[in-house]
This record gives sequence, structure tokens and C-alpha cells, in this order.
Amino acid sequence: MNKQIKSFLFLPFIVLYACATKQDLIVVEDDLRKLKTESETIKTQSAGSYSDVQKVNDEISRLQGIIEENSHKNSQLFGRLGMEDSLLVHKIDDLDQRLQKIEQHLGLDGKDKSPSSIPHSNESVDGSSGVIDDVALLKEGLERLGKHSFASARESFSALLKTYPKSNLVDQAQFHLAESYFNEKWYEKAILEYQVVIAKYTKSSKRPAALFKQAISFEKIGDTVNAKARLKTLVNIYPTAPEAALARKKMK
Repeated sequence: MNKQIKSFLFLPFIVLYACATKQDLIVVEDDLRKLKTESETIKTQSAGSYSDVQKVNDEISRLQGIIEENSHKNSQLFGRLGMEDSLLVHKIDDLDQRLQKIEQHLGLDGKDKSPSSIPHSNESVDGSSGVIDDVALLKEGLERLGKHSFASARESFSALLKTYPKSNLVDQAQFHLAESYFNEKWYEKAILEYQVVIAKYTKSSKRPAALFKQAISFEKIGDTVNAKARLKTLVNIYPTAPEAALARKKMK
């Protein structure tokens, strides 16, 4: 009898425990569903982020490919131009020597050397001393170049070249114009301006220096083929020039 009574007494507790356990299971199931939903959301977001990152990587790879392709094309172009230009320099020198021989043979090398035909280095635009002349422009440009005022220096040199195209200082102005770009580390532009000295002012004392500095400029942009070609040209044409000695050292 007592055992039956005890069983009845514990029955409510057993029922309550069973209900509590069932409630806990429902809570756990809800938590699991939430976790699954959050997991799926995170996976979706991760997939989207990965896709975006992959797109960025693909675009970077594409741009790198374009850069490398353009660099290769530029290298080939500079190489071809360098070879053609080197041949042109030799041809110009050869023609210049032949012309001098013809002039000497015909007695034309001393023709028309009257004072009026000799260019004056200090002539001004209007013939008056009040206007800045070519000497002053060159001096002004060199002073600005020494102060690293590259753009201002180029203005002075360009003014000399434009205003006094027949001055005996134009080759120096052109050379220092190229120097301003070289000192500014704008080597591609310096190469072009040195080329003007090399091709146009074939009798200039600045020509060996222009060849040497152009070779250095090619070297600076990684074009070793044209750099070596220019050094060889310098040594062959001006073997006794101070720049030729520097070229030989670099070629070693």
C-alpha cells in the first residue's frame, strides 16, 4: 500500500520532467535551425566575397599582361629604332666627311667669310642691346638648371633656339635642354632631345657627350641593347673623346 502511494506521489514529478525535457529539445532544435540558417548565410556571403576577390585578381592579372605586352613592344621598337639610328649616325658622319673633302677640293670651305656673314653670338632680336640675346639666354638657362628649376631652364633654352636659330650656341642650348630632362629623371624625353644634338648638330662639341648621356638614359629605362649600341657608336666615332674613355669602362 505504501509503495503505491509513493508511486502516485512521484508521478507528477515524472510528468513535469518529461515536459521539461521536451521543451528543451524544442529549444535546441530552434537553435540548430538558427545556426544552420546563419551558416548558410555566411557561406553565401563568403562565396560572394570570394567571387569579388577573384574578379579583382583576374583584372589585376589582365592589366599586368597588358603592361608586360606593351613593355615588350616598346623594347622591340626602341631596339629597332636604335639600330636604324645607329646606322643613320654613321651615314651622316660619312656624308659630312665626304662633303668636307669636296669643299676643300673645290676651294669652297673658305668662301664668304666676311664679317657680315659670320653669326654674332650676342646679336639681339631688334639689333638693340636692350633685348636679351642668345648669350644671356644660355647663361640664364644654365643658372636655372643649376638651381634645379628644370621647366624654367627649358624656357630659356627654347627661347634661344626659337629666336636665334643661326646662333653658334644653338647646339649647347639643345644639349642642355636634354640635360634638364635627364636631371629631372625623365629619361624617355631626354633620349629624344639628345637625339636632336646627335642628328642635327653633327659638328657640335657636345655630340660625344650627347651620345654618352643618351646611352645612360637608355640604361636607366632598362634598354641595355640601345645603351650598348650608343656606347659602341661613341667609341667608334670619337675614340679620343673623354666620353669615349667612360664608355669603354662601362662596356667592360
